[in-house]
Formats: sequence, structure tokens, C-alpha cells
Amino acid sequence: MDNLTHSLVGWALAETGLKRRTRKGLAALVLAANMPDIDVFFGWAPWAPLAMHRGFTHGLVGGVVLMPPLLAGLLWLLDRWQVSRGKIAADLEPLHMGWLVLLSYIGAITHPLLDLQNVYAIQLLSPMSEAWFHTDGLFIVSPWLLAVLGAGIWFARRLSKGSPAVLALAAMVLFIGANIGISAMARDALVMSEPYPRPDRIFASPAPLRFWERDMVWRERGVISFGHYDPLHALTRLDGIGQSMTDNMALPLVQQAATATPEAVKFLAWSQMPVANLEQSGCRTRVTFADARFTGPAMSRNFNTVVGLKTC
Repeated sequence: MDNLTHSLVGWALAETGLKRRTRKGLAALVLAANMPDIDVFFGWAPWAPLAMHRGFTHGLVGGVVLMPPLLAGLLWLLDRWQVSRGKIAADLEPLHMGWLVLLSYIGAITHPLLDLQNVYAIQLLSPMSEAWFHTDGLFIVSPWLLAVLGAGIWFARRLSKGSPAVLALAAMVLFIGANIGISAMARDALVMSEPYPRPDRIFASPAPLRFWERDMVWRERGVISFGHYDPLHALTRLDGIGQSMTDNMALPLVQQAATATPEAVKFLAWSQMPVANLEQSGCRTRVTFADARFTGPAMSRNFNTVVGLKTC
């Protein structure tokens, strides 16, 4: 999810009354809700779970168990520094380290739970496993969630009551649950639609505004296919199937290119539905790796990496 949504979830939790449990309670919830995204600075790391976004820091070990106490410790040090300089107002609530740690944990757990909902996926069990998990419950930026959470926070602050924030968070949970159910229906509709595929991998991406629709991409025996699902049009079958393309991943040149550069290795450690495009010119072959979740049949320039090979 985008960082605005993560921040609003932490803020909404704070407005339920949790921010009054300790000084810097609001900061702990909002910062912890964004904390796992620190891995965007780890692009240089050779270790596979850190090579691409949503690895170790988004897992149960890194993001949920290890990082919250570090955040709480930093906030405590900041508070001590502010106290020593007389920057803390006398009427503020006292700082309770136990609550500060607990709120950091509460904020942190919301991050992987939200990121789990979209097709980008997360390595929830990293570093024990590099498997990727996803529920396909949300578009990566959901205007519906932004509106609900924003309204809940605004009313909670305006009325000085926690109930609007609680209602907004409850609506968010119900919205996500309903969307997970729609994605499950979309996957069932796929295998019940002609030509009745039996894919080894399926992604059902929700649309940003028309959240009930799904853009489908699936892989079956090295062939990537695309389709569309709209339960308002047809509940038990896809209402459109687009063109297909071979992923080319089994070709010898592609296998060679897959390990030829550190960038290719990192990209393929992250990619869950890789495709390769080959362009030959004389004694050179240009292999472009992309991910079918984001590129589609046109092989967009986004989310890809290029490897050049000598073939003579």
C-alpha cells in the first residue's frame, strides 16, 4: 500500500484513544505503520530478501518482532533530549515505555497486513522462507480506504471522541474482507471459463475505483494469459480473455541471462511471474526480463531489467 494509507491507519488507531496512553503515542503508531518501508534504502544489498522491496523488513521476524522495540527506543531517546532542553509542555501525558513499545508493535503489524492485500505481495516468512504471499484484496492505492480513514480521523478529532475512528477501522476491515472474497470468486470463475485453464499461478488485481472488478493474469505451462472479471456482468465466468504470450523462461539463452548480472538475479528473486523478451542483432542478444503482473503483453519499460549476451 501507499504510505499515505499506512499513515492514516496508524493515525486512526491513535484517534481511538490509544494516543493518550503515553506521550508520543501518535508518533509511535504512525511511524511504526510506515517503518517496514525502510527497505527501499537497501537496494544495494546482496542478500536476496533485501534485494527487492517487501522482503525481510515486511516479514513477521524483521518488521513485526525486531523493529518495533528499536523505534520505541529512538522515541524514548528523543523524548529524553526534549525534556533536557525544556521542549516538553508540562500538561502533556507522561511517557510510559511499556505503552510506547506496545503501540509500536500495534502500528508495525498493520503494515504487512495491508501490503499482503495487493498483487505486489510480501515475503511474510522471510528470512526463513522467500515465498511470496498475497490475497489480492486491494489496489495498491485505494481511494475508498483513503476516504473512509480520512473521514474517521476528521470526525474523531472534531467530536473529540474515538468512536468515528473505530467505525472507520471496522469499515476498512469489512471492505478488505469483501474484496478478498471477490478475488476468490474471480479465481474460481477463471477455471470455470473456456478453455478451462489449470494455472499454476493466478493474480486477480482489483481496479482502483471500480473495486469489484479484477484484472486477471495467470500462468499455465509457460504461457501467460490475461483476462477480466466483473461479478456484476457474470458471476461465475470471466467477461473477457485477452491475448496470451509465452514467458520464454525455459529457453537456454534466457537461463544464461538469468544469472549473468546481479541486477537480473535480484529482479528474478523478486519477480513472481517473470517473462523474457529476446532481441537478436548480429552476435548480440538482448534479453529483457519483466513481470507479467505489471507489464502485460506490451512489455512495458517499467519493472524490468535488461541483460546483453554475446552469442557468437
